[in-house]
Amino acid sequence: MSAGAGAGPAVGEVVDVGEWAKPLPGLDAVNGPYWKAAREGRLLIQECPTCGHRQWYPRALCTACGADPVWLETTGRGVVHTFTVIRQQGMPAFKAELPYVVAMVELAEGPLVFGSMPGVDPDLVAIGTPVEVWFGVADDDTGVPFWRPVP
Repeated sequence: MSAGAGAGPAVGEVVDVGEWAKPLPGLDAVNGPYWKAAREGRLLIQECPTCGHRQWYPRALCTACGADPVWLETTGRGVVHTFTVIRQQGMPAFKAELPYVVAMVELAEGPLVFGSMPGVDPDLVAIGTPVEVWFGVADDDTGVPFWRPVP
């Protein structure tokens, strides 16, 4: 998995990252469509048809008005809102990637999403850095969104 500035997969590209050794989300009726869309190279958020509120992570109800949200496909682009650099990790699957960046990305569509920037030099990341999504294959039903600086 290498995704330095100007290198790596295209926006929305699904990449086989090898054997997945990290924890997997438990898919259910609320979050299943999100993870399955990621497996197909699509980043989804939820939008409320009643009040227009947009939200991420997947929830059963709109957090603004309580209505049933619908899925909205995003452009997969945003900017780093804030981030941290992980330099210590005891779990082998994560330890192999040290150091790595974990960021809150403000999507062009509004919501903040959380994600990792594996293979990206931490010195290339700053608040306001434009980023784009790519997806790693975790299993047959699950893709994981990752982020990299826009080339």
